[in-house]
Order: sequence, then C-alpha cells, then structure tokens
Amino acid sequence: MSPSERQGAEMKILIVEDDFSDRLLLQEHLKELGLAHVAINGKEAIEAVQLAIDSNEPYDLICMDILLPDMDGQQALSKIREMEEANGIAFSRGEKIIMTTALTDIKNKIQAFSSLCNGYLEKPIHKNKLMEELHHTGLV
Repeated sequence: MSPSERQGAEMKILIVEDDFSDRLLLQEHLKELGLAHVAINGKEAIEAVQLAIDSNEPYDLICMDILLPDMDGQQALSKIREMEEANGIAFSRGEKIIMTTALTDIKNKIQAFSSLCNGYLEKPIHKNKLMEELHHTGLV
C-alpha cells in the first residue's frame, strides 16, 4: 500500500537519529500522526526500509539525521533512493525523507536535495517548522 493509498490512516514513520533527546523530541512532535519506528544509524535505517519495501508497506515519512555512526544520513538517503528505484518505486511515490541536522553549511543541504530528500530542517527541530515541512511534502 502506497502512502497516498493510506491517506486518512496513521502514518508509518521512521526516525533515524543517534541522539536520545533528539529522538524523543521528534517522537513527541510526530505522535499525533502515527507510530514511529526508530533506527540509530544509517545501516539500521536501510534495513528498516528494506523490510518495509519487502512487506509492501513503505514508510510515509523518514526523518533522518545527517551525522550518524556507521553510515551517515547522506549515504543512507542515497541508498534508500537506489532501493526504491530497484523495486520500481517512483520518486513521487516513495518515502518522504526529511533530513535533520545541526550542520548549517549549504554544502550538506545541496547534497541532500541532490540525493532527492524532500525536506531539510536544522536542529533544534521546532514542531511548527516540522509541520510546515510535512505540509510542503503533502503528508499533512
């Protein structure tokens, strides 16, 4: 079932964040929209997305930090988009991915959008800014 077919139902959300307090903050901001799964690094994010694709229940939203251990968010974003393409999932029907970061440099922002992220938020994440990004992606 694609995210658009699930409209009206709770969102399937993946939070990819290694910092405990940032994870809790995102979970709190998103709790009204659906249950959030959690991954603490890029490798776990890739595993979660592959399981979701394999079960034909992709995530509606992925909030992913850029600075992660093992595999950073930029690498994971590229890999997720490759996985979607390999599984015949068009970008417009794929997961909406919002990158989150404490980095303020334009290089990371350009790289994220070049790798087809749907949004980009600088930390600390404020609920109104997050909801604005979700509105721009068409999720709310």
